[in-house]
Order: sequence, then structure tokens, then C-alpha cells
Amino acid sequence: MNAQPLAVIPPALKDESVLQTKTRLVNTVAPELQRVPSAQLTRSNVRGWLEKALESLQVAYSYPASVRQQIVDSALADILGYGPLEPLLAIPEVSEIMVNGAKTVFVEIGGEIRETDVTFLDDSHLLRIIDRILLPLGRRVDYDNPTADARLPDGSRVNVVIPPVAVDGPTITIRKFLQTKMEMEDLVSLGSLTPSMAKFLEACVVARLNILISGNTSSGKSTMLNVLSTFIPHHERVITIEDAVELQMKQRHVVRLETKLPNVDGHGAVSIRDLVRNALRMRPDRLVVGEVRGGETLDMLQAMNTGHSGSLTTLHANTPRDAIARMETMSLMAGIDLPITALRKQISSAINLIVHMSRLSDGTRKVTQITEVSGMEGDIVTQTDIYKFTPTGVTTDGKVLGDLKPTGIRPLFSPRLEVAGYKLGGEFFGLGF
Repeated sequence: MNAQPLAVIPPALKDESVLQTKTRLVNTVAPELQRVPSAQLTRSNVRGWLEKALESLQVAYSYPASVRQQIVDSALADILGYGPLEPLLAIPEVSEIMVNGAKTVFVEIGGEIRETDVTFLDDSHLLRIIDRILLPLGRRVDYDNPTADARLPDGSRVNVVIPPVAVDGPTITIRKFLQTKMEMEDLVSLGSLTPSMAKFLEACVVARLNILISGNTSSGKSTMLNVLSTFIPHHERVITIEDAVELQMKQRHVVRLETKLPNVDGHGAVSIRDLVRNALRMRPDRLVVGEVRGGETLDMLQAMNTGHSGSLTTLHANTPRDAIARMETMSLMAGIDLPITALRKQISSAINLIVHMSRLSDGTRKVTQITEVSGMEGDIVTQTDIYKFTPTGVTTDGKVLGDLKPTGIRPLFSPRLEVAGYKLGGEFFGLGF
């Protein structure tokens, strides 16, 4: 981590007198806006009112025009936007924003976490920005409900935690999504996987294999889920289920479902599991679940085993073997007393392929394993690696070196790929012919 914070805020806005002027400007205009019809609260209108109000403050004439413009921009962000977060949201290279209380903000750029010079006035200021993010979505945080998941209008994922759970003050974590949707060719060019692996995964999606994407935090699971979803044929009916909508489906026949928090009296919540059960009554060709993390795992397995082939989902796990173990544990959270052997049979027959993502020590994200779930041997779910990344060393600047190649094993489901029109030769699997 760099010792020097990333400079984002213009130097003039760090001056105490300029900050006081901006605060006076916001306090002058904001109350007046409460009496203005919402239709008139456009950014251009509010900017005009701010400029007029700033002219009425005598101290403003002591600032250059560029500084006055910065004051208006910052005040506009506080009134209508996301306050100090707006400059960070505008930087394309920033992939994650982490607010650890009012005075500490970190970002991730190119896999590297850096501190910034962005701050909020105090916790109250930060809470106002949190409310501005959550309220349009009908979500909230308070003493009794101190956590929330949400999304920004551009699809960026937001998690909020406030006191008493967050000891050091309100916390926001924003996972930004690219404005231009990532394609498989982009992942290949970044070195996340090889062209052969990309073609293989395309064939698996078209052939309606059930695919589980596993990986640790920030390893690129959601990105891979988005990319794989692009291969779903347009004539199929797809139902997506997420905590907060972030999948960017390009098909026309898509129904998007999102969970709902309980209302003030604690009722009315709609969970992922509720949505999975309901989706089965909606005549889906495929289910795409943003992430399974509880009892809905068992319902997802049941769907995969009862004709809804070609489904996609993600989960957190360190290895493909751990992914199977986590599915066992989460299925038991459904409250149904199943023998472990019966549960493993359900998993082995439901899941065809595990795509494992990893975030390496240099910040790069790779597909480190593509593993076939090939059945059962005794009471053990058997797995076979089709592709695997083998690290070979680290350069002097910290870049991880390694080989990403096939293992020389052709998957048992190869006939299904051929039926779908993909006759992948031996060179795809390292067989040399």
C-alpha cells in the first residue's frame, strides 16, 4: 500500500475558509430546495441557484473563478449527489471504494488498495449520503437494522454498515461495475483465461451444463457470471435472482427478481430462497442466481435436478473441493434432515462444472481451475480438473508467473458439447491431436 494518499480533492477545497464557504452555501440553498417541486430539482437548475447564492456571499469574490466553480461543484454533489464520493465514482480506474468512517476512505486501483485524501465533514454528513443511496431503493439503516445491501443507478454494488455494529463510524463499500460490459475477449486479453478455455466455457453454457462459479472475495465471480450469461441463447427464458440487481443480461426474454427487506414491523421480507421457489413457477429455461449463501442452495440443486439445466450461480469458496463442502453445509441450512450421502448425490448430479476464480497476490484475477464434477465414488463427490493454473514464481516487481493450461483430460460430458454443435478437438484439452 502506498504511504502517500491518492490525491483526489482539489487543493483549494482543503482550505478551511473555502470549506466554511461551501458549508454556508449548502446551508443556505438546501432548505430552500425543500419548497421546490421535485420536477424542477435538476442538476442544471440547482447549479444555477448555487451560483446565484454564492454571488450573494461577499467572501466569494476573494476566490478565483476556478475555486468558485469547485465550491459549486462540491456543494451540488452534497445536495443532489453522493458528496465526497462523486470524484471517486468518476475515476474509471477505481474498481472499489471503501469508506471506513468519516475521515478514512480507501480505493482499489488495478488490484492495489490505496488510501485517498477524501473525507466527510462528520458521521452525520456520511449518514446523509448513505440515506441518499438507500432511500430511492426503499431500503434503510437504523439502530435496529444497521446493515443494508443496495446498488447505485449505474449498477455498482453497495454495502452499508452503521453503528452500533460499525464501531468506528458508518462504513460504505462500493464495488464499481464497468460502464462498458466486460466480454470474454476482454478476459482473454487480460490473461484471466486462455482462448481455448473461453471457447470451452462458451460450449458448456450453450450445451446447458449447470455451472457453479466459485472463488474468494473480489476474485471476479460476478464478472465471470456476467460474461458466461452472454452465451445463453436469446430464445430462452431466463430468470435472474439477486440480493441487489447487478447482472447485465443482454437477452430480451429476461425476468429480474430482487430480494426485499422486512418493513418497519419486521414483516414482508422476501429472501433469495423465496425467489428461487417462486421462479420455478415462472416457466424458466434457466435460472441465474447471483450468489447462494444459505438454504436456497438446496432449492437451486432441486431445480437443476428437475429439468432446469443450464443454470448458473456463484458462491464463496477457496477451492472447487471447498465449494462442494460449502454447498453441503448451506443445503443443510434449509432445515431438511437429509443424509449426507443423499445430499452429495444431489450435488454430483446437479453440478456439471465448477469455474474457480482467484485473486492472486499481485492483484490480478484468473480462472485458476475449471473442474468437472464427474459423479460419486462411494460417498465422495469426484472432481476432475480440466484446466489448471500452476504458479511458477514471482517477478522482482511482484507479478505472479505461472502456466494456465489443460490437464490432458477430456470431460465426460464431451458428447453433450458435440450435440450442441461444439466439436472441440484434442488440442483444447492438451491431448496433442
